Amino acid sequence: MSEFVPASRVSRIKSSPSVAAAARVRELKAEGRRILDLTVGEPDFDTPAHIKAAAVDAIGRGETKYTSVTGTAPLQHAILQSLEARTGLRYGTDEITIGGGAKQVIFTAFMASLNEGDEVIVPAPYWVSYPDMVLANEGTPVIVPCGADTGFKLTPDALAAAITERTKWLILNTPSNPTGAVYSPDELRALADVLVHAPGVYVLTDEIYDQIYFGQGRLAGLAEVAPELKDRILMVNGVSKAYAMTGWRLGYGAGPAPLVAAMNKLQSQISSCPSSVSQAAAAAALSGDQSFVRESVEVYRERRDRAVAALNAVSGLSCTTPDGAFYAYVNCGGVIGKTTPDGTVIINDEDFTLYLLDAAGVAVIQGSAYGLGPYFRISYATSLAVIEESIAAIDKAVQALS
Repeated sequence: MSEFVPASRVSRIKSSPSVAAAARVRELKAEGRRILDLTVGEPDFDTPAHIKAAAVDAIGRGETKYTSVTGTAPLQHAILQSLEARTGLRYGTDEITIGGGAKQVIFTAFMASLNEGDEVIVPAPYWVSYPDMVLANEGTPVIVPCGADTGFKLTPDALAAAITERTKWLILNTPSNPTGAVYSPDELRALADVLVHAPGVYVLTDEIYDQIYFGQGRLAGLAEVAPELKDRILMVNGVSKAYAMTGWRLGYGAGPAPLVAAMNKLQSQISSCPSSVSQAAAAAALSGDQSFVRESVEVYRERRDRAVAALNAVSGLSCTTPDGAFYAYVNCGGVIGKTTPDGTVIINDEDFTLYLLDAAGVAVIQGSAYGLGPYFRISYATSLAVIEESIAAIDKAVQALS
């Protein structure tokens, strides 16, 4: 029997660190260990009842068949209405694409647009999948470090320096995973002023956390702040985070019709269409009662405040207060170089996260997975009890270092 050799695109990428961390937690729990899990970027709330009821009703009506590649008419309408209500921008049905989660939409966008050697600017810290999705589609990720001194945000000067004649995309994630950083309208306008002079550069704005925002009023996006760039912006969103619908796998994108047409052409050959039942649920989520979103954001706000205060009280750790999403990005530079009780020297943030897992039974994800150390990410999309117990265990483990 001949040995299987995977395609080169597979060898170019690595498995998702967040998926790997979640798998490791499941393994340890299966072995009988009690693990406090702060890795998963998934709301701990149940999907709201009216959304689940819409799915059940759709099944009862027999809406269990293939749909159009571009989605059902009710979902298209709900997306367009939601976008206009939240951003003031109007899109046509030929300018939206619907996929099996925002992740698939992003991947398909790169598949539809990248040729070998095309560059994609990826500000770091970044969501772990961005660079690998670029690599899988023949592109070249250009990582631009954005440290705490800039609020973990890309500056106009850094953007201008990163753009070359091969730049095809800029990825802009706001609110950010992993930092919770949010770009203000003025910061977006300053980036737009650079992009105006780079007409070949498209912008993928990942706005999956846009409704989980702790500031005043509504969060503005790049297309809203700089409408002159609208024909170069693919705005990606979905229902997973705001509506606690991660398992329903439904995301969407809004952008220029030629790009959307290419993406939908690929979609027709990949999965034909998203689940018809999930589409019915997503339509209900976007067009129905929004009180769940408002109430869950207030719960996240309380968890954020308690988590940040507790983490900043741990010697050697510090973190800024995130403005959105449900993550905190914790600087652990103060423990690098210290020694564990068994004599192991902590060399980097990955060593520290492994130490926390072993000594404290707390699972977090190392900052190097997001392109910037020495940090680690926690998710506070879990109960206050788990958050407080976890940070107390982290504190105890840190005190044991010498």
